Amino acid sequence: MKVLITGTSRGIGLACALKYLKEGHEVIGMDVCPDPLSSRHGYTHIVADITGNLPVISGIQILVNNAGVQEGGREIDINLKGSIAVTEKYGITPSIRSIVFMASSSASNGAEFPLYAASKGGILAYMKNVALRVAKHGATCNSISAGGVLTPLNAHIIDNPDLMRQCLNETLLHKWASEEEIADLCYYLTCINRSMTGQDLLIDNGEQLKSNFIW
Repeated sequence: MKVLITGTSRGIGLACALKYLKEGHEVIGMDVCPDPLSSRHGYTHIVADITGNLPVISGIQILVNNAGVQEGGREIDINLKGSIAVTEKYGITPSIRSIVFMASSSASNGAEFPLYAASKGGILAYMKNVALRVAKHGATCNSISAGGVLTPLNAHIIDNPDLMRQCLNETLLHKWASEEEIADLCYYLTCINRSMTGQDLLIDNGEQLKSNFIW
């Protein structure tokens, strides 16, 4: 199938691109950074800002909205408005078969930078709106809300043993997810799943469930 993934220069987006390529799909990556895969067979890279003028691409069957920032003041513009622009242009079409949004555990618990949490909360509501509209095409639309993930974005924590220990202590399973694990889940949602739509999957190693019962 023809797959469009935003934010493919590193982290979860790159892991997703590699997963779909491995499974034999045609992958188009869109990022403000240069091609991370050196024109690998089956991969086309488009340098573009999702908040700007989007190029014409037809026939997208799978859309993975991954591009985003954690801080800096443009979280609403990039994470929410950018994802909406991409989806309206490439996802609300007769060819679409599945859409996935990368949300965040902060969308439900609010435990992040204010604009980031708000942008991801907006993604959850918009995801459900899209699920309603693409159902007529037989397409699914879901989101993944990850907690801690071992990506370059979190290097300042991963490379600091004390900070990492504090973060892991907040989870039931005492670990973070890998980029590949999130990519595998994304692949399942878009290529194997046929009956789940309008749902958000929380992948946080039990962080939100962890609590101390006092009697």
